[in-house]
Amino acid sequence: MKNNFTSKRFLSLLNLVFCLLSGLSFAQDLPWASSAEEVGMSTEQLNRVNEVMQGHIDAGTIQGAVTGVARRGKIVHLEAHGLMNVPDGKPMQKDALFIMMSSTKPILGVAAMMLIEEGLIRPSDPVSKWIPEFAEMQVAVLRDPADEDISPLFVNPTNVPEHRLVPAEREITVHDILTHTSGIASGGLGNAISEDAIMWLDTRTSLAANVPKYGDIVLDFQPGDRWRYSAATALDVIARIIEIESGLSFDEFVQQRIFEPLGMNDTWWNVPEEYQDRLIDIVGSDNATPPNSAIYDTSHSTYFGASYGLKSTAGNYLHFEQMLVNGGELFGNRLLKPQTVQLMSSNQVGDLFNAMPGVSDQGFGYTVATTEESNERRSKGAFGWGGALGTRSWSDPAEELTAIIMIQQPVPTVQSDFEKAVQQAIIN
Repeated sequence: MKNNFTSKRFLSLLNLVFCLLSGLSFAQDLPWASSAEEVGMSTEQLNRVNEVMQGHIDAGTIQGAVTGVARRGKIVHLEAHGLMNVPDGKPMQKDALFIMMSSTKPILGVAAMMLIEEGLIRPSDPVSKWIPEFAEMQVAVLRDPADEDISPLFVNPTNVPEHRLVPAEREITVHDILTHTSGIASGGLGNAISEDAIMWLDTRTSLAANVPKYGDIVLDFQPGDRWRYSAATALDVIARIIEIESGLSFDEFVQQRIFEPLGMNDTWWNVPEEYQDRLIDIVGSDNATPPNSAIYDTSHSTYFGASYGLKSTAGNYLHFEQMLVNGGELFGNRLLKPQTVQLMSSNQVGDLFNAMPGVSDQGFGYTVATTEESNERRSKGAFGWGGALGTRSWSDPAEELTAIIMIQQPVPTVQSDFEKAVQQAIIN
């Protein structure tokens, strides 16, 4: 890898030059449909989205939202609802900036698929190929029974049961991490006893400095045995691998390879000072108001992780989802081949995701949940993900549709009501 470093830096420089020379295409935006009916949707039914959002605002469930829908490559709905600053009565703006939380993860998914497509990484590769600290990991199991290795599903860190450690039966692979089947920091027994290795988010300084230390994490289960969500840690390992392979920091990589080609000019880890007034001032119940933590840092983070951290607008994220609906291309810029998008959005975990409480008729691809059977909210083959503060987006290739809801109070009924209204608006 070190022998290839200079050539990778050279390729990155060539890509940057290309981006600068092609900058005019990056300024494009999705066109608007002349009417919803032009793209096979009902204006009357789409207006229900506004009614649904206003109903939740009136009920005090959320302070506001921005919702967006595009079909057949054209925007049919992009509306601001409620307030972005409640004490001042400041109306929500369509270009309001939202804390995306885990809506950051599909960006990592696309970045990883780029390197998979280019042959620089393979899903079957062990992560120790790049980060040797992951070569020999251990799994936490209950002390008793001694003749059976039992890893409990979830463990309260304040009430850790007696346990022992056993060797991992195989190394963690790129596939394991992209599908949340690695066992890294996913709320189980290993997570509970690995606080020093995981480190609280406020202590993270960079991927290069911190990710090798994650090799000291004790796994929650044997790699590949379960689907368990690693909310803030595992995907950062892949981001570090991207840094090593590309010679760029992860934020530079996605800026050059994803954000600029897609015209995502309002998406950052650190929001420029001149745009800070477009961030939502979050109010609400105690559990909806972000604590003072690095995970919500909007201006001076140095840890450009893949698990959380981005701030963006509904319009920008529509660009990202539209690229996926288009099979990897937007504004004449191809990011991925259609076959690579298909790989990313296909169920990669069998029934492991379906085994999660409250999950049915779904699978999990590379960083995105997949819809395995059509339902009242999505068509078969749709895929997407969301964030802990309420952002959610999805792509539906069969319907040539993408949609996004941006909120900052995590209320599943609001997300579900929006999805139902969008699905009901499709007429042909």
